[in-house]
Amino acid sequence: MFVVKTQILENYGAHCEDGRFASGNAYWKMKGGNEYIVRDLDRPQDAMAFVAAKFIENNIYFKEFPIEVITWDEWQEELNELDEDYREFLVEQAVACSPVAEAA
Repeated sequence: MFVVKTQILENYGAHCEDGRFASGNAYWKMKGGNEYIVRDLDRPQDAMAFVAAKFIENNIYFKEFPIEVITWDEWQEELNELDEDYREFLVEQAVACSPVAEAA
């Protein structure tokens, strides 16, 4: 089992203008990201590719892309180092997914 972490970018320039670089209206800001718990795959690169195919957005307003993939055990170690409230928040917000479940 793997955990794929993503980064989100939001284009503030697309809210009131066209948001394009060519017109000088692009204004991208880093936002948070998501954590996807991927089951039923054996390789980290497959987990990252599955998350990219299933969940990633790429448009003029919003972009989300994978930045890291770690094992379930590594994620648990990271969580254990965090404040309890933040740890609970991350676990509650994590998205569980599986290509096997998608095929069913």
